[in-house]
Amino acid sequence: MNSPISTPRVHASGTEAGTAGSRHEFAMAFTSSPRGARLARRLVSHRLDAWGHPYGGRVNDALTLITAELAANAVRHGHVSGRDFHVRLTHGTGTVRVEVTDTRTERVPVLSEADPPGDAESGRGLLIVAGLATRWAVAPREGAPGKTVWAEFDLA
Repeated sequence: MNSPISTPRVHASGTEAGTAGSRHEFAMAFTSSPRGARLARRLVSHRLDAWGHPYGGRVNDALTLITAELAANAVRHGHVSGRDFHVRLTHGTGTVRVEVTDTRTERVPVLSEADPPGDAESGRGLLIVAGLATRWAVAPREGAPGKTVWAEFDLA
């Protein structure tokens, strides 16, 4: 079952959403399935729109695609039966960060410089993330087994 982890919105006094000094956060657990990945992508896009980055805009499109790739990888490569994956979206003053956490420790993604063969049906997701994100990396999950793949997108 998909469940919210937290959805606090913290605004610096006297500022509107998406302006300097504001900070937003959205986090939720999703079932480790294609349906969960699809829902994660849609909710991130919706939240970005609510934060002032409209559908079809540069920020919304890039972060929605990054989320789609990371969530799909969590379902495909990080799936552990009965365990959810988690998405956290954080909007700071100049950066938006998306984190996708799963419970598989032994399968850490590595960006290969070589493109997959032209007819391969997979293997391009992290190349897309690397091309869109300002920076990305993998870190061990805090407090439990697993890993977090994160990507940041500079708004400037």
